[in-house]
Amino acid sequence: MASKTSAVSDEPIDVLFALQSGFNLLDFAGPLEVLTTAQHDFNDASTKAFEVTIAGGEPKVLSEQGVIIGSQVSWKEAHERLSDFDVLVIVGGSSDKVLKDKAEPLDLIAAFSEIQKQDPSRERTILSVCTGSLFLAEKGILAGLSATTHPDYLTKFENVCSQAATRDLSERTDVVDDARYVVNNLRFDIGDEDENPYIRRKSDAGRRPSNARKGSMSWKGSNTRRESIARRAAMRLGGLRVITAGGVAAGLDAALYLVSVMVAEDTANEVARIMQITWTKGIVVDGLDV
Repeated sequence: MASKTSAVSDEPIDVLFALQSGFNLLDFAGPLEVLTTAQHDFNDASTKAFEVTIAGGEPKVLSEQGVIIGSQVSWKEAHERLSDFDVLVIVGGSSDKVLKDKAEPLDLIAAFSEIQKQDPSRERTILSVCTGSLFLAEKGILAGLSATTHPDYLTKFENVCSQAATRDLSERTDVVDDARYVVNNLRFDIGDEDENPYIRRKSDAGRRPSNARKGSMSWKGSNTRRESIARRAAMRLGGLRVITAGGVAAGLDAALYLVSVMVAEDTANEVARIMQITWTKGIVVDGLDV
């Protein structure tokens, strides 16, 4: 695959789903449906916005619901190809076992964040759904950030975040208990607030539609590009966009948000219409403040 600085307008955005044994099926299937439905032109099937790859420990991965999903790459292959991907999706399910055994996708999460820190010129996003946020917390990804998880796991989530902060001597996580999803490190291109539709604070509500999607040629040609890369490098996690979603259905909302910022707001709205769901917005934290 050719090297690229971001997802660009003439090629799909590469997404890696990490499926541990006992994963939650809807955590996976919901965002998968959103991302594979998104197109740049809904009248042209060749303009799909996202290309999905599924990683797992076995060729066939058993969900907690008893449904088997075939993986396309092994954990080893996923590590070898990790720099190819723009987005890493971490789903919930079997969280206690993964944490106890220190199993994948924990190392995959850490490796993805390291790639971003080493190469901040390229936009990368990590999205967790439901208890998948526990894995991010365990690897210290959420230190100093705001995050959420399934409401029934908030206490455990807080404990894992606290233990990670103590272990790593890092900042604590601001646990949000009333949001469908929480987004950190949003500002990928730096500019004046009136000029940059990606500068947002507090809420998605009422966001202006963008004139060019992330990584498109009009953004790459920006005079502030070199400065923005330097400033991104100085940001936490090298400017890695970190999204944590609440319960299983909240993964749909978070995936729609991802479509809105990486493709277009209109595209996200059309995907929601096609799927006959109401997009409930979450919370966005200013990337330069976290």
